[in-house]
Amino acid sequence: MKPVLTAAEMREADRRTIDEIGLPGVVLMENAGRAVARAARRRWPAARRIAVLCGRGNNGGDGFVAARCLPGRATAYLLGRRDDVQGDARVHMLALERSGAAPLVEIADAAAWAGKRGAVLDDADLVVDALLGTGMRSAPTGVLAEAIGAVNARRAARGLPVLAVDLPSGIPADGGEVPGPALSADLTVTFAARKPAHVLPPASREAGRTVVADIGIPFSLLAQAQLWRLERADAAAAFPPRDPDAHKGRFGHVLVVAGSTGKSGAAALAGEAALLSGAGLVTVACPEAVLAQVAAARPELMTAPLAADAEGALAEVALEPALALVEGRDAVVLGPGLGTAAGTRSFVQGFVRRCPAPLVIDADGLNALAGAAGALPRGHATVLTPHPGEMARLAGLGTAEVQSQRLATARAFAARSGAVVVLKGHATLVAQPDGPAAVNATGGPAMATGGTGDVLAGIIGALLARGLEAWPAACAAAYVHGWAGDEGARRLGDESLTAGGLLEALPRVLRRLERSHRRA
Repeated sequence: MKPVLTAAEMREADRRTIDEIGLPGVVLMENAGRAVARAARRRWPAARRIAVLCGRGNNGGDGFVAARCLPGRATAYLLGRRDDVQGDARVHMLALERSGAAPLVEIADAAAWAGKRGAVLDDADLVVDALLGTGMRSAPTGVLAEAIGAVNARRAARGLPVLAVDLPSGIPADGGEVPGPALSADLTVTFAARKPAHVLPPASREAGRTVVADIGIPFSLLAQAQLWRLERADAAAAFPPRDPDAHKGRFGHVLVVAGSTGKSGAAALAGEAALLSGAGLVTVACPEAVLAQVAAARPELMTAPLAADAEGALAEVALEPALALVEGRDAVVLGPGLGTAAGTRSFVQGFVRRCPAPLVIDADGLNALAGAAGALPRGHATVLTPHPGEMARLAGLGTAEVQSQRLATARAFAARSGAVVVLKGHATLVAQPDGPAAVNATGGPAMATGGTGDVLAGIIGALLARGLEAWPAACAAAYVHGWAGDEGARRLGDESLTAGGLLEALPRVLRRLERSHRRA
């Protein structure tokens, strides 16, 4: 995992680097600006007229360094008054002027910008945005707002590229809604670690591709982060090489309690995902009316019938037989395709309270717990996998409210329930009850189709059955699930990917993880 630091966490890491490590702030700023200049040369080698827009604070200081390191190609434009630039930024502003490497033009206010806007942007091949970065305290106004609007207009009209320093100006560092005018960037160079705005929508959509530059802050000072970005290595750790003497008993037995009339596919998808993710054995317990359909989906799936009501949904009388099936199983997946009949809700609530095995609760299993979260916490490893609507019902919120505060909602419900919460969607979040959360960067809009969540539940179930704790199992499964979605979309396209296509891609993804172990 890679750390994702809030603005406050980043300020503390800066402070400790300066005060405890002894690396001066002016050196950190030099390293940051040089990293920006390298990125500009690498991404846009033909750019000969680079407009570096600098604010009065530390982000502007990074811009002064970048301009100095692009001699003969850059002009630095200070949007503000020279006398207002202080501290390390002033040191580098004066160094730029004394070096003669690039001109420095003061644009003190909106009126001055109106007069010079054409000279700044008309012939520019590239704009470097060093106006605000993580230092934004409120929505940009005045000359900053005017400049942001003008750059965005040129970018839209003629494709003027933008490189943002740390963050596109106007984007709140800690994510959330954008409060006012904000730049859209093609590339963002951030320092030491990503910030929430780089990884959490909607702000992340404005950052373009993000690269992280090492400016000298020790990793030990970044480990304070309460949010981490999942990496391929996290998935690889969950799928270690198999011993030569391995047998099916070593990889766990998953029980999938799922399905109802008309929804046999959900049960089959979850069971097949568990098989393809390495579970030694998988049994699907479902209403007898759909048992044959589930068994036909994959011959390796074992099945067990459970009592159903007249509509083909699990009845409350199925509770004791279902709990008996848990004996000898290493993990349980509960919920895909169960339906929302009253008897099914009672079944789910009783099963959750009494299930003695690690448990993944998905789909209708979550719906049955809405308003009955007293069934949680359970005292056993539990993973909840809600989409935003299900999260809203569990937490007693509106879906829009969940989406506007995804991280806070996932964290709060994880703490309340004692479960690991996987809040699905763009930038899926994995929150644990008493520790940092993780954000996943794999997956995309092609996965917005029925059944993909059932696949995720099956993958998590397989990893729990193989002995992983809930947190690493959920993190690895989220990464692999999204990666398989990306692979499937590359082959089939965003419109045509189905949950079945995602399943077809899953073995290819796991095969790549196997190869990564061999190269290590």
